[in-house]
Amino acid sequence: MDPSTNTVSKGVVLFVTILSSFLTTFMVSSINIALPTISKEFNTDAVTQGWIATAYLLTAAAFLVPFGKLADIYGRKKIYTIGIFLYSFLSLACALAPNAIVLIITRALMGLSAAMIFGTAVAILTSVFPVHERGKALGFNLAATYIGLSLGPVLGGFMTHQLGWRSIFIFSVILSLLIIPFIFLKLKGEWAEAKGEKFDFKGSVIYMIGLLCIMYGFSVLSSLAGAIILFAGIIVIILFISFENRVKFPVLDLSHFKSNTVFIFSNIAAFINYSATFAVGYLLSLYLQYIKGLSPQEAGMIMVAQPITMAIFSPIAGRLSDKIEPQIVASIGMGLTVAGLIPFIFLGFDTSTVYIITTLLLIGIGFALFSSPNTNAIMSSVDRKYYGVASASLGTMRLTGQAISMGIATLVFGMHLGKVKIAPENYPQFLDSTRTTFIIFTVLCVVGVFASLARGKLR
Repeated sequence: MDPSTNTVSKGVVLFVTILSSFLTTFMVSSINIALPTISKEFNTDAVTQGWIATAYLLTAAAFLVPFGKLADIYGRKKIYTIGIFLYSFLSLACALAPNAIVLIITRALMGLSAAMIFGTAVAILTSVFPVHERGKALGFNLAATYIGLSLGPVLGGFMTHQLGWRSIFIFSVILSLLIIPFIFLKLKGEWAEAKGEKFDFKGSVIYMIGLLCIMYGFSVLSSLAGAIILFAGIIVIILFISFENRVKFPVLDLSHFKSNTVFIFSNIAAFINYSATFAVGYLLSLYLQYIKGLSPQEAGMIMVAQPITMAIFSPIAGRLSDKIEPQIVASIGMGLTVAGLIPFIFLGFDTSTVYIITTLLLIGIGFALFSSPNTNAIMSSVDRKYYGVASASLGTMRLTGQAISMGIATLVFGMHLGKVKIAPENYPQFLDSTRTTFIIFTVLCVVGVFASLARGKLR
């Protein structure tokens, strides 16, 4: 549906997508701060503890592209609405989880419902806002994302400390239910530019299997089985690419990757950026609570520095990308992120709080300057018909990057600590793991600067 013929208010669309962006990111950051408490209740080791966060990211990443395509065919609002309903139900299931295994499984299913939201929200937003206003709208949407990330450590830490970690999921249920009336009463119209096309079921299954194998295999790469699974996943993705080239209506239109350099390198840059930054919150949450002995609430108050900075600078960066080439703004942002990661390589037992907060502020500015312009570049580089798939591709890069980031942290912990609980006797090994992980993240982010510069000009 063309925006000119759609009676829905742009403000309503922005408001609804902002609420869901806040909800999904709040859950990610609040769970990170609660992991040590969850681990203590369920008596889990460091690796299992990491999987409570990673399971959600794995399924969300694997299902994003298929749900993006389904939304293009059958309606973005329809898939988005189903996603919100499922998200509220699965949040309740997580709150009632009796052990770590059940929690990991319900978190994985929660990731599936999140894919329905991630794969449609930005596409709906892009469908409604014209090109000259898109960067600003995406900036506000990303600001909501970072406000969710900001409140996650603070509010999640407070709830974990005062009410227990299960209260975080109850809060998610309440917020999900608040969004639903706005969808039915205010979000009129539908967006399905690929209506009538046949859904590529076989391609979707091949894609999901390949991506899951790659991400899972990477996270357990220290074992022979992990290497085999990773290799199998790469083979399956190669088969997927070959299959998609012969399908009339592919789940992922690979023509974008063949000729659209802005689309290609903007997605690669997003993947690298999230791979190098997502686990920062996870690592610092553990560091502040284990090494510094802070409560979840106190740790959250320190960690809020980064996402608050993101929330402040994202709208500014979005407006800049409407006037200045996203290539320039995003590359500067990636460079600042590198400068912010380097100080964390030197974390120690006596590192000051001021040192940590200052470094988080720098990473926050860098990430904000990168993310809004990069999103604008991706969504503005494709035709309207492919907004759903483009949004899902970006979301896949984000969630795959986040899963790889957690995978790197889990892999390094497994190599330094093994499958043991984090305790005072192995704090030196924990610190070695943390510093090694930040070295890897810094190198990744340097590579990301070059990927960002290589995208070329959008206008």
